[in-house]
Amino acid sequence: MSSNDFRKDLKIRGSARGDGAQYFFKEALSWVMVFVVAFAIAYFVDNVIIINATVPSESMQNTIMKHDRMVGNRLAYRFGEPKRGDIVIFEYPDDVNDPDVKKPKLFVKRLIGLPGEKVEIKDGTIYITNRQDGTTDGIYEEDYLAEDWVIGNSGYSFDIPEGQYLMLGDNRNNSKDSRFWKDPFVERKEIKAKALFVYWPFKDAGILKSKRNKDTKETTEQTTNKIEETTTK
Repeated sequence: MSSNDFRKDLKIRGSARGDGAQYFFKEALSWVMVFVVAFAIAYFVDNVIIINATVPSESMQNTIMKHDRMVGNRLAYRFGEPKRGDIVIFEYPDDVNDPDVKKPKLFVKRLIGLPGEKVEIKDGTIYITNRQDGTTDGIYEEDYLAEDWVIGNSGYSFDIPEGQYLMLGDNRNNSKDSRFWKDPFVERKEIKAKALFVYWPFKDAGILKSKRNKDTKETTEQTTNKIEETTTK
């Protein structure tokens, strides 16, 4: 082999090694970009669009069972207001108000009372009155309760401030909710999502439905008479 041929051979080998290193670098960079984009999408979805939550107790039975995992829609209340009967995911208000708690626990309950309303609980019946115009939705019908409501079912009256909400668990006999919190109300900004569906375990999987009461408008006097009638029975 001549000296010229030898130099050409070295040049070709060097070029091949350079091309190989360049190819490896491009491949590695492409995989890094894939992971970065995937992480960004997952972060966006989990922090902007949906939220994962777990119910650690029996407080929402039989609607949601203990240890069920669910997905909530974060966008539901970005473009609309929470409604009575919605199952919502929110930050526990007593944690929010505790300076020693860095990350408030997430609670899952049913929204019962809206801003500006008066909610009274008498002998297992909920009465809801709008304090501003004196009208009411009357008796809030609850056909989803698993059993008779006998614990913490009377003697409660809540005047809900503007921008805040009242929450109760569907398992009224075993639920830590607005009746027992230091701060009974959940601020609008603390509501993170509307619960959509349970995905785990499979036996409990299903869509979570809101409970809307029929629209009945009564005067405060009519509702007061109903409360008095219930109390005297």
